[in-house]
Amino acid sequence: MNTPMDKDTHYNPLDVLATTVSQCQACELACTRTQTVFADGNASAKLLIIGEAPGQQEDETGTPFVGRAGKLLKQLMEMVGIHRSTDVYIANILKCRPPNNRKPLPAEVVACKGFLIQQIQLVQPKLLILAGSTAVEGILGIKTPISKIRGQLIESPFGMPAMPIFHPSYLLRNPIASPEKPKGLTLADLSLCKAYVSV
Repeated sequence: MNTPMDKDTHYNPLDVLATTVSQCQACELACTRTQTVFADGNASAKLLIIGEAPGQQEDETGTPFVGRAGKLLKQLMEMVGIHRSTDVYIANILKCRPPNNRKPLPAEVVACKGFLIQQIQLVQPKLLILAGSTAVEGILGIKTPISKIRGQLIESPFGMPAMPIFHPSYLLRNPIASPEKPKGLTLADLSLCKAYVSV
């Protein structure tokens, strides 16, 4: 006798991928992490923010961008009408914290990139926001300084444009919010992102 499936049971490929990530041993960061940091936010969002890697607080909580930089990013987004819980999906180039928050090594990026590519393909956002040089290099394959390309829509390999912005940790070191300073420029960039996905 066939038992009908529970109507509330559904297959969520992002949940399956998160489980796969949590078991990953592809690089040495698996030995030093507290836990993997998969993603946060709305998987149906039109904006997908990509950062560098988890820090200490992210490693402890399992959620990206929850430290000082994440709080600043949330504040800046809210100033232009982008809400973290509903309007964005957030992930990182790496799913594990590098020791002492050092920059990801090329081999670590290679080992982890396939997970991020699957996230992008499953979420299918309208726009990628690349926070910082590691995200820009990882997604676009270019090493151009953020100051030269921030605020520009650049075609990504995934069928949607990407916009580089300053990483919020950089903004913590450059807190002046006047329009010509990095913080003011980032507000302008986020406004452009909001306008782009609102069309």
